Amino acid sequence: MDCDLLVKNGRVVSAEGIDAADVAVKDGRVAALLAPHVRDGVRAAQVLDAEGRLVMPGAIDVHAHLNDPGFTWREDFAHGTAAAAAGGVTTVVDMPLQNEPALTDAAIFARKFEAVRDEALVDYAFWGGLTGDNLDEMRALHDAGVTAFKVFLGPVSPDYRTLTLGVVREALEVASSFGGLVGFHAEDYSIIRHEEERAVWEGRTGRIDFLRSRPVEAERIAVAGVIELARATGARVHICHVSHPRVAELIRGAQAEGLPVTAETCTHYLVFDETDVLERGMLFKCAPPLRDAAAREALWDYVVDGTLACVASDHSPCAPREKDEGEGAFKAWGGISGIQSLMSVFFDRAVHRRGLSPSLVAARLSEGPARIFGLWERKGAVRPGADADLVILDPDREWRITEDSLQYLNRISAFVGLEGRGVPETVLVRGQVVWGGGAVRVSPGYGELVRRRTP
Repeated sequence: MDCDLLVKNGRVVSAEGIDAADVAVKDGRVAALLAPHVRDGVRAAQVLDAEGRLVMPGAIDVHAHLNDPGFTWREDFAHGTAAAAAGGVTTVVDMPLQNEPALTDAAIFARKFEAVRDEALVDYAFWGGLTGDNLDEMRALHDAGVTAFKVFLGPVSPDYRTLTLGVVREALEVASSFGGLVGFHAEDYSIIRHEEERAVWEGRTGRIDFLRSRPVEAERIAVAGVIELARATGARVHICHVSHPRVAELIRGAQAEGLPVTAETCTHYLVFDETDVLERGMLFKCAPPLRDAAAREALWDYVVDGTLACVASDHSPCAPREKDEGEGAFKAWGGISGIQSLMSVFFDRAVHRRGLSPSLVAARLSEGPARIFGLWERKGAVRPGADADLVILDPDREWRITEDSLQYLNRISAFVGLEGRGVPETVLVRGQVVWGGGAVRVSPGYGELVRRRTP
């Protein structure tokens, strides 16, 4: 057979296992997986030798805030997708909030696409936003190709509305009419606002006060409400950035009932804990907040059993000044930059620290996200017919995250200083090397918009 590219001598990783196979690529897609002994019959324009490496499906980061257009002093598509490429993320699903304006209708979808299309280095998709006054725009947004709709139940920035469960119920009824997916930042607004206001009134604005203002009960109450509304409406719901095993247990129970509930966690909840906030400061501030060490360890059980079918970054960058603690912990920016470290950190913690299979990495970073977010026909696995989004990963090569190694616009991250093993050395999107030899290998604009498959 003739092909454009042959990746030879690697071990191809899927959610089901690991097999020695060569990957033939034609016209940007996987043409065939070949047993090594049939290689002699292949004529390839380019050959990559993956001897001693794993060939992973590219990661799909379903929760990233690239801030473009509108807040590009924090991040832009050029830097954000360069960081993604460096980290083995071949598709980024961008959130609707840190955009100006928020992505709440089909016209804004089109304008955002025009604003970022010439910057992207990897493929990308968009979330749509729900603000309560745009329910009549949901079908058009879905048809435009958004992967899901984002709802905030907890406090959020002034340019985006927190929704009540009454509005959410109506939104889920609309979503259920066309099979849409609605994702939630699930923390109870009233508990958090009360605790914040009480702390400020009493002059308590330190790190511990921030943590106490967002107790796990607030997350559990919000998630329980979403589950009840999924039961009532039949709509598909997705719980974003689950931070605690008690929250994951609610989701496990809903899934056992057969309810259409999926969920994700993030690498920072699997690696860090509240002592990092208390001892190291606002670089570790996020919402929901980091929990205690016991919760961090127990959360892994729900990743392994598939309750949490996605592991994402919730990449939420900012300028260094926004992490300043001079006016107290409540005023500092809440968010962690993590898209570049997603695959390497999760691989190290899962495979080397816990003895789990690389197949879990493929399942939680690639297949799970692709299936849930409507990208499975093209993305999520190394299989014939799918886009040739490949990561050639050295499982034993050591890494250390430094500020200089980061591709972000603002080179700050809670992950700086972390060490481990497992480096995405060569990253391909649709059969083209986008990252290799420690550098970007394509021009801005190579990345393509991927639209959710509509029923």
